[in-house]
Amino acid sequence: MSAAATAVWGRAEQQDFRARVRGALLGSAIGDALGAGIAGLTLAGIQAAHGEDGLTDLVPAYGRRGAVTAATQLTLFTVDGLIRAQVRRDTGAWHPPTDVHRAYLRWAATQHDWGPDERRKDDGWLAREEWLYTRRDPPKASLMGLGDPHMGTLEAPKNPTARDAGALVRSAPFGLLVGWEPQLVCQLAVECAAQTHGHPTAYLSAGAFAVIVHGLARGEALEPSVGRALTLVGTRPGHQPVTDALTAALGAVRQGAPGPERVTRLSAADPAGHHAEGVLAAAVYSALVSEDIRHGLRLAVNHDGPSAATGSVTGALLGALHGETALPPAWLSELEGRPTLLELADDFAMEMTQGPALHTPTTASPGWLTRYPRA
Repeated sequence: MSAAATAVWGRAEQQDFRARVRGALLGSAIGDALGAGIAGLTLAGIQAAHGEDGLTDLVPAYGRRGAVTAATQLTLFTVDGLIRAQVRRDTGAWHPPTDVHRAYLRWAATQHDWGPDERRKDDGWLAREEWLYTRRDPPKASLMGLGDPHMGTLEAPKNPTARDAGALVRSAPFGLLVGWEPQLVCQLAVECAAQTHGHPTAYLSAGAFAVIVHGLARGEALEPSVGRALTLVGTRPGHQPVTDALTAALGAVRQGAPGPERVTRLSAADPAGHHAEGVLAAAVYSALVSEDIRHGLRLAVNHDGPSAATGSVTGALLGALHGETALPPAWLSELEGRPTLLELADDFAMEMTQGPALHTPTTASPGWLTRYPRA
């Protein structure tokens, strides 16, 4: 390879970044798996099943402990799409929302195909992971939005009334684009959320989440990262429910000892139901008041709201903040798909820090293009 193939990051910087990428993806999946075992239960139901302290450990979901939901599946394909976008940049045909949308269509195929189709040579390696070919309660809006190859846009979004957290929970990877400016990270997350969730509060929640993760992945503290998200999202039409929810989360930190009732109030900020902005607010609050990742995740899932979604967002925030070594090892050891999550996290970190060593407009590693085809 030429001189352009040399690493552009220092070794310590690369190691720190990889730890935060691993932390965000694994933390999100752990929170997802923890909440999956009590999905649909109220706090009273959780306490009736697991005691007054609520859920304190992984319990079976989908037939096993540590099983993840569609939130983790879609997060994986978000990462895959972002890597493919970087690889395709060499060709001059660079439009990240399109590459992420193509990745989401590959996820959609896992929801109706029996298994990987070896005839689709351009799928890359992730779409050949057989364990992903199972339905884990995917949001209706995600299935409908990806039910045809037409890509939703901000001008013509899919499912314009969809306000659930289905787009929010898959948006942490946008924040891991640490070489991008925060406003561009926000824009990309918003555009990709609108591919399935067209209500402003749904896609602006996804954008705010990405900006917060972006700050954490750059080594910032959580509160100033939330402040930046408020500033960026606050300029966009329809932002008020999202900025109000985040402001409430910041204010709740100073309102006494944390507990499930406070998380529930944040999660259901709108009387009509648990919407994306409420899930984001509950997760931000849980992360802000957490003593450690285990405590933060237990707080995030033990309430009346959507436990898996809140756990997933909280896990991504705390994982990006503290890195992979802070994750609870006992939960990590049982996590479904951990080898795939680690492999994809390391590929993402390698692409973002050493991409020129893997591909340029004139030369490329054959193995890398097999994993992440340019087509």
